[in-house]
Amino acid sequence: MILAFILAVIATAAGSDLHLPKALSTSLSIYLLLAIGFKGGTALAKEQVGDILVPLLVTIGLGVVTPLVAYVLAKRMLPIGKVDACALAAHYGSVSAVTFAAALTVLADTGVFVEGFAPALLALLEIPGIVVALTLAAGEVKGEGSGWGAALKEAVLGRSIVLLAGGLAIGWIAGPARMELVDPLFVDLFYGALTLFLIDLGVTVARRARSLRVFGVRLVAAGIVIPLVNGTLGVTFATLSGLSVGGAAVVGIMAASASYIAAPAAVRIALPDANPALYLTAALGITFPFNIIVGIPLFFWIAQAIGG
Repeated sequence: MILAFILAVIATAAGSDLHLPKALSTSLSIYLLLAIGFKGGTALAKEQVGDILVPLLVTIGLGVVTPLVAYVLAKRMLPIGKVDACALAAHYGSVSAVTFAAALTVLADTGVFVEGFAPALLALLEIPGIVVALTLAAGEVKGEGSGWGAALKEAVLGRSIVLLAGGLAIGWIAGPARMELVDPLFVDLFYGALTLFLIDLGVTVARRARSLRVFGVRLVAAGIVIPLVNGTLGVTFATLSGLSVGGAAVVGIMAASASYIAAPAAVRIALPDANPALYLTAALGITFPFNIIVGIPLFFWIAQAIGG
């Protein structure tokens, strides 16, 4: 899957017309989000609330800390104003479901145990970062409150949250036995669908990377330093919450990732003056490939070093 992503990046950079039809790309994103939600909900049905309460609370706390870290680092490392810094904070405070899926796949392929309720942690990390970032931008949000409310509604009712949270609810209510009926579609075909989606993202990343010439080395540095700091915090907090080495690595990778679905939609509404080329290039052109190629093994190594 990662090799397919690299193939798409290289081919597009070389001038190939490789791409997936937009309808297929949209369908794949819906499929992946719902499949992740189903998996997490099925796992939640097997757990006792007391066993997962601490990891859930720590994850929510992490969702508050990561956008603050991103905001401070963005202001220090880039010559940008408050609006753009808050836009970046929203993206780095939220999470990339595809990065999460890739991490789960890589760890599963190498036989590393990851708690089954990890997708529930993914759903919890989607919203807090956006809320914190928009709160930081309180004086800049258009519409004096209506824009903030509209953006929050877009984030909560956006496709990614509805599918993740809805999939979790369905998997939890139905339980493992009933969910086995859809396993041939949502489990057996998952890796193939993820491979196709990563090809599409590889094309997008290669095209988005052309904007790097506008922002230069500083944006590249920020797009690597922010996930390194947030990812390390994620691994540390997750380890302290009692998660396994694999679980802590996944939380670290989630904390290091940047949203390119939920956050852009919310930022577009609440902070229309923010530069889309800046936050999309950072999230999708720099941080996403960094995490896919370097971050997954790096944060697993950090989790091993901290967790033993």
